[in-house]
Amino acid sequence: MAKASKMIKVEQTGSAIRRHHSQRETLIGLRLNKIGRVAELQDSPAVRGMIDKVRHLVRVVEEK
Repeated sequence: MAKASKMIKVEQTGSAIRRHHSQRETLIGLRLNKIGRVAELQDSPAVRGMIDKVRHLVRVVEEK
């Protein structure tokens, strides 16, 4: 049986307007691109790195 992986819920709190294009692309990669949008993602080092890159625009709502 497959081991259940941890999930992390992220909400966008800041606007991507007037941000560098790599930050905008990171938000799109996180399935966020509008303020208030929430995405539930698999907790991995890659996702953690993406969250860290745009930490001023997002917040972690919940970790399971």
